[in-house]
Amino acid sequence: MKLVLGSGSPRRLELLATLGITPDAIRPPDINEDPIGAEKPRQYCQRIAHSKAEALTLAQGEVALCADTTVALGRRIMGKPADAGEAAQFLLSLSGRRHRVITAMAVKRGDKIWTADVVTTVKMKSLSDEELNAYLATNDWQGKAGGYAIQGPAGAFIPWIQGSYTGVMGLPVAEAAQLLKTAGYEVAP
Repeated sequence: MKLVLGSGSPRRLELLATLGITPDAIRPPDINEDPIGAEKPRQYCQRIAHSKAEALTLAQGEVALCADTTVALGRRIMGKPADAGEAAQFLLSLSGRRHRVITAMAVKRGDKIWTADVVTTVKMKSLSDEELNAYLATNDWQGKAGGYAIQGPAGAFIPWIQGSYTGVMGLPVAEAAQLLKTAGYEVAP
């Protein structure tokens, strides 16, 4: 069976490698990722991951893994910031507070789609103006939900998490392995 990674995320590729998995193909689907109305963050994330899987056309013997990660402050969805100004707004909102990082996954094989999601609670320390500006200057916020990546320089801002570290990175490894096994894709122990 061949694995298609339905994501262009280098972090997801790295996390799959920790399981000894190298996808046979990488095909990020092009879908509209805008939230719908008053959609709650977890529902949003689940819908996006499922929509990515639905959008992929697979050949016989292929299985696809798609995922979506979002940062949620209460009911507010914080996706990837459009620019440094929006990244600063996100980070100032998260500063000194707890928030949730949700990663939803969808595995597709034939006409069947299996889904799972993982919610991790993250605490960000109170950021000084100096810390915020220095971080923004790194450009590490680009392409990151909520404007930060726990595995990058912003890791210094995160004193505490409850849940999956790899889920905050973009792919909860244990749950992804189980989902792939459920779909019939062999994952080495």
